[in-house]
Parts: sequence; structure tokens; C-alpha cells
Amino acid sequence: MPPVAVREAVGVASIDEATGLGLDRADLVRLYRQMLLTRGLEERGSTLFKQGRLPGSFYTGRGNEAASVGVASAMRDGDVAAPLHRNMGVHIARGAEPWRLLCQYMGRDGGATRGRDSNLRSQDLERGLIAGVSHLPGILPTATGAALAFRISGQPRVALGWFGDGASARGDVHECMNFAAVRRLPIVFVCDNNQYAYSTPTNLNYACEHLADRATSYGFEGVVVDGTDVLAVYREARAAIENAREGGGPRMLELVTLRMDGHAIHDDASYVPPELLAAWRERDPIGRFDAWLRSHAAVTDEETATLADEVATAVDEATSLAEASPWPDPATVSDGVYA
Repeated sequence: MPPVAVREAVGVASIDEATGLGLDRADLVRLYRQMLLTRGLEERGSTLFKQGRLPGSFYTGRGNEAASVGVASAMRDGDVAAPLHRNMGVHIARGAEPWRLLCQYMGRDGGATRGRDSNLRSQDLERGLIAGVSHLPGILPTATGAALAFRISGQPRVALGWFGDGASARGDVHECMNFAAVRRLPIVFVCDNNQYAYSTPTNLNYACEHLADRATSYGFEGVVVDGTDVLAVYREARAAIENAREGGGPRMLELVTLRMDGHAIHDDASYVPPELLAAWRERDPIGRFDAWLRSHAAVTDEETATLADEVATAVDEATSLAEASPWPDPATVSDGVYA
């Protein structure tokens, strides 16, 4: 039975190693920009909610930008992903338009569901993005079904399904992993282990050392990755995706991060020890990659300042476009409803 592979925290030590992964300097800067844009859009969403301009609730993936962008950037055209509510970076890396993401959060007609569903249901099937559902990890069987379809039809495509450390306790995860292993399906299971299932810490949620330990009991490899290191995430995601594409079956990635905000915007996360938050702030994924780019890719203060300005402008433009999008027409409320 294959062992769990625990990867080193520092995934790529030099620009030559990044090149070996197929990433040139422009690619590296693109990853950095996507992480900045992900955080910028979520910060804007939080502000809009507090101003009463965003209905429903709001969830952020602060601290999870590297995990989301790193995995999605390793996908190919034709692959499909079923990300969750803290994975805006997956949508950004797959080319989703920022203003449409904000439309979805704001309940406007320009959003994925045209104002007809929760603001978490952002979907873009043309980009291979399947919307999640509230009952986590209820979308995982859909990703597994996509992988089964790829296997039956002989298509060289891979499905990726996300779940969290809390959702790992659900039967959906067990059933999907077991089925995928038996059928050797082309799927990668992505666990965002942010150490809290709402307010329940991981030590009260599971007794094994790593959630990836469970993969071997199903008969495939599990890999523990520092989820704040975008290049380590990209490296392991690319390896897992290509292994699945070549017929090697499933693999599980456990991306270890910390949820840097509460469960949702209403939650102040006062149950998280301050020293734990402080330690993980030192490992902020954007700050870490910024430092790596300066050391290894000769990225300058001027470049980072330009990128920050570009992202700020993009967020402002996205907000304006979203607010210009009309509210859904009540006369069309039944459009697209089939039962």
C-alpha cells in the first residue's frame, strides 16, 4: 500500500526549480497577481456586506489564497473543479470575471445564478467550475461522478473535489474516496485543512496525525502540503492531476492552513488562541510568495507597487460593473426551474 507522503514546507528553492515545473517569470508573477486579486475581492465583499450592500452572509478564504490558486493553476483546459465557499482563488485562476463574482455575491442579474440562489453558488461550466452546496461536502459526489464519466468515455480529463477538515467526518467523503479508489477514477481530492470546523479544533475532530493518512486505507496516496506555499501546492497538485490523467487513480492533497477570519462574517473567531493566529500571520501566503519572488525572481518594489495598483483598479471596476448590473426581474423568477 502506498505511503502517505509528507512534503517539505518549502516547495521550490530556486527559479530553476520553478522553471522545471513549467513556470517562467511571467507565470510566477501571474500567480502572485491572482492571489492579490483574490484577497482584494474578498476584502471588498466584506466591506460591501458591512455597508448593507451585500445580502445574505459572507465567507472569506483569507490565508487560503495560495492553496486555491496553486491547485487551480495546475489544472488543464477540460478539467473540472468543484470548489467551496473559501476557494475564490480557484475561480480567479480559472479565468472567472471578477465583476461577475461580485454580482453573484450582491444578488445581481449578472451573477452565475442571476440572483436566484445563494451568493455562494458561483458556477461557470465553460471554465469547468461546478458550484458547491451548503451541506458540505455534498458536492463531492458530483465531482466523483464527473471523474466516472471521464473514465467511461475515455476522455483524458480530471475532476477535482474540495472538502474541509470538518467535512472530512461526513459519509460523502468516505463513499467517494472508496468508490474512486475501487474504480481508479481520475480525481484529486483536495482537503483544505484550516484547523477549525466552525469552532471545533482539529484535535477534537479526528485522532489521526494527518487527514491524508486516511487515503492509504482506501488504497491511494495522500500528500500533506503546506497550504501557504503556493509553489509547493502547485507542484503537488500538478503531480496529482497528471497521475490521475495517466490512469494512476485518485490522490488526496491535504493543504494545511489556518482560517484567518471567522467561519463567516458574523463570527469573530474568539475561540482561536491569539498565539495561533499570530504564528500563522507570519506565514501569510501572499507575504511569503512576495518574499520568494524578490529573492529568486528579482521582482522589485516598483513591480509589486504596480501590481497592487492594477489589482485595486480591477476591484474598483468590478464593483462598479456589479452595482450597475440590474436586480433580477421578478417576472423571470421561474426561468430555469424544472421541478
